[in-house]
Amino acid sequence: MEQSAQQARQLDHLASAPAPAPDRSPFAAFGMPGFGGPPSAAPPEPRPILELAGEEREDELDALSDWVDDFFLPVYGSEVTTAAPWCLQWQEHDDVVAWLHALWLAYQQHKEPDAGLAGMFVWHRDFLTHAIAAIRAPGGSLSACMTSPDRPAHRLLPGPPPSARTESASAAQPAGSAEPDESAS
Repeated sequence: MEQSAQQARQLDHLASAPAPAPDRSPFAAFGMPGFGGPPSAAPPEPRPILELAGEEREDELDALSDWVDDFFLPVYGSEVTTAAPWCLQWQEHDDVVAWLHALWLAYQQHKEPDAGLAGMFVWHRDFLTHAIAAIRAPGGSLSACMTSPDRPAHRLLPGPPPSARTESASAAQPAGSAEPDESAS
């Protein structure tokens, strides 16, 4: 009888909610800032790869290259054709690097558990399809590169010249002079 009473007390103790600590809110378990939960740490601010410089850019490009070579191309790198060109030196095409970096950042976000069960579907629908269409467009920046796996090629196409306004502003300003102070006007 005593053993049954002791087991009942243990069960009651285990089933009861823990007493809240005097310095903790009952909402602390939910991680709600302002209600006794830990303050939420701000996630690092993502920066586009083209805004990075030096070693920081090289490290990011190395990590991006690993993702492209080890995951993206084996899974989504369909056959190279004139309708879907590719470049083995894609890292030299700044717009392709920017597209792939943005796609990679979105991939990282949407594969996380907090993206929910449909996270990867959203990534495919909203990011992957559009990015591949832009990167591998027949008239896009890779169109002068490899269009057949048997003929590897790489060529950077010239971009548009600076606008007329930029050209006229640099022609009107003598070489070596400083920029005019906008606050003086």
